[in-house]
Amino acid sequence: MVATAGTLASLRADEEPPGASAPVAGAAFLPGAAQDAPAVHPRPGEVASCEQAGTDEIITVPDKGAPDGERPIWVRRPPGPDSADLPVLYLLHGSTTTHYDVRDAGVGKAMDEQMCRTGVEFVIAAPFGQEVGGRDTEWGDDADGEFAIETFVTEKAIEAVEGDHTRPRQLRAIGGFSMGGYGAAALPLRHPDTYSQGVSWAGYFKVDDPSGTFGDNPAPHAPDRLLDNPDVRDIRFMLIEGKDDHTPLQEGSIHGEARRFAGLLRERDMTVETLYPKGGHDFETWVPTFPQAVDFLVEGWTAPVAEPGGN
Repeated sequence: MVATAGTLASLRADEEPPGASAPVAGAAFLPGAAQDAPAVHPRPGEVASCEQAGTDEIITVPDKGAPDGERPIWVRRPPGPDSADLPVLYLLHGSTTTHYDVRDAGVGKAMDEQMCRTGVEFVIAAPFGQEVGGRDTEWGDDADGEFAIETFVTEKAIEAVEGDHTRPRQLRAIGGFSMGGYGAAALPLRHPDTYSQGVSWAGYFKVDDPSGTFGDNPAPHAPDRLLDNPDVRDIRFMLIEGKDDHTPLQEGSIHGEARRFAGLLRERDMTVETLYPKGGHDFETWVPTFPQAVDFLVEGWTAPVAEPGGN
């Protein structure tokens, strides 16, 4: 799916259509979740990102199936030292793009502005999700063992980005665009002990696997079939879909996927917010929604953690 970087447009996102369900209220984290999350205290307009831009770097990690045997990650860090109480947002690109497309769409600068506005700084990390043969990876592990990108994202990338400052899952979120939007739903549902929030821009929530990455057993990778595990019920989701996004899938299109998946989440009393901006399948549509997306993430990062055995 093509994700075209373009000029950042002014915000034109619309509210949920009349009659739609309101986001589920309640505690962000249920009893049984990790209890060691450092507190995040917003300081709107007072953080270092208000005066100084974040720092970009490309780090590489040895990985089978990547070009030259190394898989790069674009990392943007806010000013100042790293620490375990600094949230991390992992971002996944689309099927025909790379981590460079995410960077070159102006995501770093746009997120710096949101850090200053909300007073909560966070690290951005966008791994490279392609493989040497050019197959559609779906951010998964190949059933035939040719590549293991899901394992890279959920293990190696976290180790490389967080280092000695491993975050609790409450401060770790994952987002993505197009195929990455699918990954931003599938990976937290498959690894609920790793991520507490997901933001999906133009994602789809069923298996769409033209290259056969998942072989003969795709069901365990379908977000809409992973919701009955009680361990996933505290994961918070934001789903963003352009009103004019009709990008085709193997069956149907992206249009309507956010509404469909949000309905499934609400049936299970899971936290979900939806946004339907004007526009299609491109960064011109997605970047202007960053204020709402970051507000959603900050709400989760600053929410009180339920005490063990609490209600």
